[in-house]
Amino acid sequence: MTLLGTVISLHRFGAAVRLADGRVASVSAREVEAHRATYQESLSARRVLRLAVREQGRGLSVVLADFVTDEPSAPNLTDEAFEERLADYLRETEDWAPPDQPQPFERHLTRKRRRAAQFESSAIRSQAES
Repeated sequence: MTLLGTVISLHRFGAAVRLADGRVASVSAREVEAHRATYQESLSARRVLRLAVREQGRGLSVVLADFVTDEPSAPNLTDEAFEERLADYLRETEDWAPPDQPQPFERHLTRKRRRAAQFESSAIRSQAES
């Protein structure tokens, strides 16, 4: 979405822009550094800029619309090298939890239950004796 806006604050972490509809949006420091003269002129002369608006999380982010070619593509969430390393690791460690035996966390919980039962039985005996 493209809107008009003016720079209301320019600082080392980016800039703040008041959009034509009254909302305030942020400009990243990287974007400001790439086009500092344009943002500086908009701040000092109250010149209106054409901005491409992106909603990010709880706020708005803008960039100069004249320099936007298209929307950024979604990041690639699959990494073949990582997937292969993970598969190798799982093959190496499958003897840690043989399929015919309880899983390690189940063995751990079984031991904890037995130990807790011992304490409960000794507590009941000591109460019965008193």
